[in-house]
Amino acid sequence: MFIQGNGRCLSLDKVRVMGILNMTPDSFSDGGRFNGLDKALFHAESMIAAGVDIIDIGGESTRPGAAEVSELEELERVLPVIEKIVSRFDIFVSVDTSRPKVMTAAANAGVNLINDVRALEVPGALQASAATGLPVCLMHMRGSPVSMQNEPEYRDPVSDIIEYLQERVNACLQAGIDATRLLVDPGFGFGKTLDHNLALLARLKEFKSLQLPVLVGMSRKTMIGDILNRPVSERMVGSVAAAVIAAMNGADIVRVHDVKESVEAIKVFNAQRPWQKQAGEVN
Repeated sequence: MFIQGNGRCLSLDKVRVMGILNMTPDSFSDGGRFNGLDKALFHAESMIAAGVDIIDIGGESTRPGAAEVSELEELERVLPVIEKIVSRFDIFVSVDTSRPKVMTAAANAGVNLINDVRALEVPGALQASAATGLPVCLMHMRGSPVSMQNEPEYRDPVSDIIEYLQERVNACLQAGIDATRLLVDPGFGFGKTLDHNLALLARLKEFKSLQLPVLVGMSRKTMIGDILNRPVSERMVGSVAAAVIAAMNGADIVRVHDVKESVEAIKVFNAQRPWQKQAGEVN
């Protein structure tokens, strides 16, 4: 498998690491740390030096309870950074957005992937994404960031989320987005309790039934804090462990804050995969 957009191709023959670059003042983990252009470029360079495969640039916080930002503000946050990173560095770049105009502008600026926590449900997003020709990751979120953690319930979290993602895949196909351009993300922490998140992690292989690459993001999230009883600043080890478990259970891309540590852990995982395959333990 591979993902390809704006003339750049990234093979998924091994698990890839996506580094988070939040251009927001209020993200739950690193809000405000990198939302100046110079700081953002320095952080991007440090992630590339650490071996990151994808840089995911976002201009809207989607933490629980987060308020929406205006379209103009989101554009002003992400476009200068995208333009500078694309022009300066040889790296696969993703834009974390749900807005059609941001998708279009980011595609014109040279991004290679659209990463949408709302799975192209915003009016016009399906059409905008189709027009860009870029690959897109469809994530599951119950409700909105403001309300998603208000007593979330599922019949069965895994089967319910797979069913939702299949519906969004079908909508993409009908809009002219080929299956080769699609990825899926179960949306850890987006309208899920700790038990829901642990079920998703343990049963991640079931998402392979969609026959699409699987992206996951658990880095520094509340589920890690709940397990370890640690604040956001002390969740690196737990986050890396979760990323490795996700890789073991079928994730193709892990989205992380702690790039150096995650890259090293995933390198160890990737190194042993050929022997797993020889033993018939992986597909």
